[in-house]
Amino acid sequence: MRILHVFSAEFFAGSVAYALQLAQAYSAQGHGVWLVSDTDQLPTPATQLKAPISNRRYGQRLRNSQLIRQLVRRERIEVVHAHSRAASWVSYLALRGLQVPLVSTVHGRQHLHASTSLFDIYGDKVIAICRNLQEHLAAEVKMAPSKIVGIPNGINFNAARGEELKRELLVDTTLFLRLAFIGRFNGGKGERAAGLLQQVFPQLLREFPQLRVALVGGELEHLPEEGKTALARLQAEFGERLEVVGFSTDIPGWLARTTLVIGAGRVAIEALGAGRAVLALGEATYEGLVTSESFAAAAASNFGDISARQSGSSGVDFEVILADTRAYLRAPQPVTAELQQQVRAHYNSATVAARVLETYESARMRKAVPNFIPVLMYHKIPDAPPATKHQIFVTKKNFEKHLAYFRKRKLTPITFADYLKFAKGELPLEKFPARPIILTFDDGYADNYTNLLPLMQQYGYRGVIYLLGDFNVCYNKWDVAADPTEPRAELMNLPQKQAFVAAGWEIGAHTMSHPKLTTLPLAEATSEIERSKTELERVLQTPVVSFAYPYGALNDSLKQAVCAAGFALGVATDSGGMHLEDDRLQVFRVNMFPNESPSSLFKKTSPWYRKYYRWKRGR
Repeated sequence: MRILHVFSAEFFAGSVAYALQLAQAYSAQGHGVWLVSDTDQLPTPATQLKAPISNRRYGQRLRNSQLIRQLVRRERIEVVHAHSRAASWVSYLALRGLQVPLVSTVHGRQHLHASTSLFDIYGDKVIAICRNLQEHLAAEVKMAPSKIVGIPNGINFNAARGEELKRELLVDTTLFLRLAFIGRFNGGKGERAAGLLQQVFPQLLREFPQLRVALVGGELEHLPEEGKTALARLQAEFGERLEVVGFSTDIPGWLARTTLVIGAGRVAIEALGAGRAVLALGEATYEGLVTSESFAAAAASNFGDISARQSGSSGVDFEVILADTRAYLRAPQPVTAELQQQVRAHYNSATVAARVLETYESARMRKAVPNFIPVLMYHKIPDAPPATKHQIFVTKKNFEKHLAYFRKRKLTPITFADYLKFAKGELPLEKFPARPIILTFDDGYADNYTNLLPLMQQYGYRGVIYLLGDFNVCYNKWDVAADPTEPRAELMNLPQKQAFVAAGWEIGAHTMSHPKLTTLPLAEATSEIERSKTELERVLQTPVVSFAYPYGALNDSLKQAVCAAGFALGVATDSGGMHLEDDRLQVFRVNMFPNESPSSLFKKTSPWYRKYYRWKRGR
């Protein structure tokens, strides 16, 4: 993929580090990467162009937009990623009328300007770095929730350097304790630093003779005046015990020599990942000492930097901060292995880069294929109607009528695996069918082999068949267990399943044993999901990229488990987004019944059907 990053870089903020990290990862993977920012001297293998992106004068914005537009056309850029509001503005203008998607990462709360609601400057997909920011964008900025993707900032945790830092720490802290405030000293962060200098640090320095306090970060000259006054008093009273470091490129080194860090955002993440205790204090809130139990709540606010809703007061109680700091310094406790693992897993740079790349692919497909793609859900294809209460069959004769109808209307069946190849650029978008349709079949009944497969081959079609990971399940035992009067329906044997692989079908996972996942403990449901993918890939020797929720039963935790198991897509039943790319983990499928008519087939395969269904059913 050919990727352009646009960002403000008048100073080296966390957003700049984030953009450079992505550029490094994608360059290493062989993607083409370009950067446009305020400087062309950044440490990156990507091609750099200099433009004053942070200059918000209208004339300069237009010139920046013209430069980006020319670059996009000349280098055949496939996606533009903006990393600040100013970058989103100029990128939005540059891409008007082009079929190139814009993705924006939002690192903080957005000012609620009139232009925010008048112009959709953030583009096709918006990455929010924490849960509070997702809520803010949806509730206050009024952004469509379907375009918001929650992906945290990624951190490259270097294990080898970590061991070296631990050795440094053992030597250093035998002599004294060090408390470090790490962050910017302007804006909201500067106000917090000023409060600490006035109300917290003096008492601690007097109470703990072995304590040193380090101030690490840029923009010290913009510290509020009351902070500068307090700083001068502390320097006069405590001398070298107050270490005014300023901007530093050696944050890992300072973390190694620090007992307790006060900070937010990227600073807190890096500190916890390095095993340093953190009091999370940001521009929005004070989250306190981060522990395994408080990690999720602290991460939701980006460790104090971002509130979900606008608040009339941004004040914090510095007496509480003083008490918490005093308590920790009296009995320092190492960061637990559990917490360190939580942090490293959540903010792993490779995982984050992969998810951002998926967001590019999603935005690209949403732009190239704007209409709803019908995904039809079938089960049994018997010779004659079975004696069942469940209307989950279409007879062989009627199913052939469906196929004839699809051909007549020039619908082109594809698989989810095909779709992903177009999204990843492995197949050219110019060859994406004008009228795609995805035919899916759940459970793997024996009549799928005897009736379905020959008919599909006759028409030259392929589909997606969702199988159980437990190959010892040989009939619909879940139906029979629920109702002993339900007739037994045989499932395919192994050679029959292998015939679908040989015919080029996509094999999807449908759990190990077909339970209703929402009724199981999460750990048990997760095992059903993970093992089904592992077993199907092992036995059938084919990639498994999509998952079907039995009974269509799902929730957010199950969707997260499906994603964590390595599935690219999760398909639902009668629920999901208006477009496949609204939520890849809850793809809307259309139920197919025994007596579909030409008019119902027309309706269910039309691009407007999803909107009609929501209007009629309210979901």
